[in-house]
Amino acid sequence: MTRILLVEDNELNRDMLTRRLARRGYDVKIARDGKEGLSMADTCLPDLILLDLSLPEMDGFEVLRHLKQDSRMKSIPVIALTAHALVTDRNRALAAGFDDYDIKPIELPRLLQKMVTLLQSEATL
Repeated sequence: MTRILLVEDNELNRDMLTRRLARRGYDVKIARDGKEGLSMADTCLPDLILLDLSLPEMDGFEVLRHLKQDSRMKSIPVIALTAHALVTDRNRALAAGFDDYDIKPIELPRLLQKMVTLLQSEATL
């Protein structure tokens, strides 16, 4: 079963996305802030991480920097999740090293396609 780590501080977003992904067969692990997300990534080594950019304790950019510095986690694909929909926000996230970028409110079919693409890419490496 594909393990997804969802790092999201908004309870409604977290619950909605967790339920919808679980119904599609994903094993979803949850973290509520950046520090917890980094710790959980290290513990569960997910297949993919959905990472909110605006988090308490440690923002998504800082979490990503730590992930990419760790040899065990640097190849895990990470999708940035944010309510900021400007092209400059997207470019900043991709330049920082995120594998993809998705805006809130989440449109599940769009997010699932991005997830499948990244997971298939990882499977062929």
